[in-house]
Amino acid sequence: MPLQNRVTPTGEIIATPHRGMFTGNRGIIHDPATKTLLKKRWSSPAWITCLCEFRGWRRPVMARRSWTELFFLDEATSFAAGHRPCFFCRRDDARRFRRAWEAGNAASDVSAKAIDAALHRERLDRGRKQLHALPMSLAELPDGAMVQQGEESFLVARGRALLWSPAGYAAVNRELAEAKLLTPPSTLRAIVAGYRPALHPTARS
Repeated sequence: MPLQNRVTPTGEIIATPHRGMFTGNRGIIHDPATKTLLKKRWSSPAWITCLCEFRGWRRPVMARRSWTELFFLDEATSFAAGHRPCFFCRRDDARRFRRAWEAGNAASDVSAKAIDAALHRERLDRGRKQLHALPMSLAELPDGAMVQQGEESFLVARGRALLWSPAGYAAVNRELAEAKLLTPPSTLRAIVAGYRPALHPTARS
C-alpha cells in the first residue's frame, strides 16, 4: 500500500506507487507510529526539494519524528507546488536558483529565508493553493512553468502544454483559454531569468 507522500502541482499530497525524480519536505507533518499524515500540510515556510540519493544516506520513509519525506515527479512539479531547491544536498542548484531569482525579481543578497517568505505569500491563499493570472500568453511561458485549468495541471515545454499525471506527462489537444498560473510568480521570473528546472523524461518524449 503506497504511503500518502507524493506532491501534485497544486500542492496536494496523494498516495501513488510512482515515486518521481525528487524528494523534499515542509517540516514534520506525519505520525511515525502510523506513517500517516497529520491534518496540517506544512509546519515550516521552508518548502524544499532534495535529491533522492545523497552521499549514500538512506532514510526509512515516515519512520521517525523528523522531516516528512515527500516526493515529486520532477522539479517543475515541485516549483508549481511552491518548493525551491535545498541549499544542503543541492547546493549548486540552489545557488543557481537564488541568482536567477535575484535577477528575475530585481533583488540582491537574498537569503533562503527571504525566498521562503516570498514563496509562502504566493503559494497559499487562506491555506489553499493560490492560482495567479498568466503574466504572458501560454505560448510565451518558459519551459518548466505549470498552469491549471479546471482540475487538471499542465506543464509548458517546447511551446506545448502537457497534461500532468503521477506517472508523467502526455501531449493533449486541449484549449487552455482559462488557464491560471500554478508556478509562483517569483519562481516563474527566476525561470525566465535563466534557471532551468529538471523535467521528467516524458516531457521530452
